Amino acid sequence: MSEQLRQQQENVDGRGKPGHDGVGNGRRRFFRIAVSLAFILIVLTTAFTGWVASLGSLPLEQARKVSTTVVDRNSKLLRAYAMADGRWRLPVEAKTAVDPTYLKLLLAYEDRRFWSHGGVDPLALGRAALQFAGNGHIVSGGSTITMQLARLMEPRRERSVYAKLRQMVRAVQLEQQLSKDEILDLYLALAPFGGNLEGIRAASIGYFGKEPKRLSLAEAALLVALPQSPERRRLDRHPEAARAARDRVLARMVEDGVVSKEDAAQAKAAPVPRLRKPMPILAPHSSDAAMVTVKDTPLIKLTLDSSLQKTLEALAHDRALAQGPDISVAIIAVDNESGDVLARVGSSDYFDERRAGQVDMTRAVRSPGSTLKPFIYGLAFEDGFVHPESLIDDRPIRFGSYAPENFDMTFQGTVPVRKALQLSLNVPAIALLDRVGSSRLSSRLKQAGGNLVLPRDEAPGLAMGLGGVGVTLQDLAQLYAGLARLGAAKPLREIMLAKDDREPLRLMDQAAAWQVGNVLLGTPPPENGVHSKIAFKTGTSYGYRDAWSVGFDGRITIGVWVGRPDGAPVPGLVGRTAAAPILFDAFARTGKIPAALPKAPKGALIAGNAKLPLPLKRFRPVGELIRTGSDQMPRIQFPLNGSRIDVDRSDGGQGAPMPVKVAGGVLPLTIMVNGTSVGEIDSRRQRLVDPPGPGFARLTVIDATGAADTVVIRVQ
Repeated sequence: MSEQLRQQQENVDGRGKPGHDGVGNGRRRFFRIAVSLAFILIVLTTAFTGWVASLGSLPLEQARKVSTTVVDRNSKLLRAYAMADGRWRLPVEAKTAVDPTYLKLLLAYEDRRFWSHGGVDPLALGRAALQFAGNGHIVSGGSTITMQLARLMEPRRERSVYAKLRQMVRAVQLEQQLSKDEILDLYLALAPFGGNLEGIRAASIGYFGKEPKRLSLAEAALLVALPQSPERRRLDRHPEAARAARDRVLARMVEDGVVSKEDAAQAKAAPVPRLRKPMPILAPHSSDAAMVTVKDTPLIKLTLDSSLQKTLEALAHDRALAQGPDISVAIIAVDNESGDVLARVGSSDYFDERRAGQVDMTRAVRSPGSTLKPFIYGLAFEDGFVHPESLIDDRPIRFGSYAPENFDMTFQGTVPVRKALQLSLNVPAIALLDRVGSSRLSSRLKQAGGNLVLPRDEAPGLAMGLGGVGVTLQDLAQLYAGLARLGAAKPLREIMLAKDDREPLRLMDQAAAWQVGNVLLGTPPPENGVHSKIAFKTGTSYGYRDAWSVGFDGRITIGVWVGRPDGAPVPGLVGRTAAAPILFDAFARTGKIPAALPKAPKGALIAGNAKLPLPLKRFRPVGELIRTGSDQMPRIQFPLNGSRIDVDRSDGGQGAPMPVKVAGGVLPLTIMVNGTSVGEIDSRRQRLVDPPGPGFARLTVIDATGAADTVVIRVQ
């Protein structure tokens, strides 16, 4: 009994409680297991953290690379360029550029909890795991849009647990670094749609020929189905497989209550495209030039209007076909106020090799024919020695060895200056240019942005008034837009940049520019034109190589060129019959009624010939004196009209002064060089004048009564 009592006492003391050994051992085992699990967890966590770190940063920069796209002033696509590897991948914003029906179907079919999960959807993964356990193979991946984006950013062929785990990690990283909208936009740009089409925009344009902003239910369901197996469902190779996949998407949407049975049935009846459509190539010459000018920029915005561009491209194409197999047509349209190029058609067909379609004829230097005449008249109006209602002689005349003739080889006699310009008479234009000065015309046009190209070592001469010089259609359009702006030309702009620092360029004074526009407004239009709506001028280069027509209203200036890009002559190619009808058609196709020209500015003299001052009643050529009834008329005795003055500039300076001697006239006598006063002549009636630069110069002497004499010399 004593032993039993002792054991009981030990139990009371806690040294020998019933079950003590079992409980203690259990606690020790639990502790060891807990420590082991904690250790394993630490090892796994460390390993997992190291593995995640080994993945590196997300390749976002590479994923964001897209095709360079060129858009118009309203952000409409003009042209896209494939990436270096040939893929078409266009940037897209889901909120503004994608049809809501497509987005609804996409999220309902692929990731219905997209807006709420953190990159991984546990419910979708659980469903996928159950399907795998029940079937022994992967039935659905349970991937979210974010996980699919991760797979697209790092493409892998195998479908494994490791690959899925990698996608999950990347998805979480994406959700941490990007917003939901950014993730969706990136997915919509990278999703594969068969061949080299990536992204919803490339697919919609390539298969339906339109932006994804407006899609039918059938089109939206088809685009949802294609990325799941893009090559096996390519529309241009496996259209039936694509149709079946589309119909399965529609059936699923009916089951989920997203789409009604009636709408789904109607969508299933729609045909599936079997051919890819070409990517849009509007304004190819402008796009090519922009790509050269603006580099490493995914989006280039031009000032062009895609609707007008498309309309004028069709017009140029149709008219070139009617003109002949080798003829091309170029058109440029400019907004008068801003100087923005609204449309540029460089050729009638960009892909027509016979017509040299890839040569931009709006930038090609060609002979302008008579299209420079309005600027000769404008400077004559500005100088004040002629008025639109002045009379001028159209008769045979010789300027040294140069004897200009009219296009029809006839002469009109004495006509108003207005009619001389409207009928494009050659002799009056050259007579005015002789008085204005060829060098002055050339420098003034260059000052306004019109770069005239002369033959090498050739000085400006009278022949430039009839086309003996080179100019581009875009420069002509800029100059004519300057007339519409009342003498203030503005450099053309075609690429929209953040900063626009263009300043107006002086072409001529406001009154003179208005007078030119008013005269051109009365030019007889072609058969398809309306009278007095468009101020325009035509031109035909020597040998029938170029036909021109440039015109403007109060809103827009349009220039047209017709000819062979290789410069070969085309018998019968005349500006009035070949280019002017296209010009008036182009204005008509803008869809707007011609706007009125600006009103006459202050200082513009509006009067008939009878009420003009005596010096303006009739134009007098260089050297002809104004008759006032007095015998004491000023007369330049030296230098003589038409003489050549050699100036020694060997010291690099301006050269020795040139003497000018005058007889007659009432003091004070004022001498002018190229329209600029250089001072008065003293009582000895002579003065030393600094010689102007090389070329033709116009010297004029005016006395106190307004009588004048003018000579033209050549300074060398």
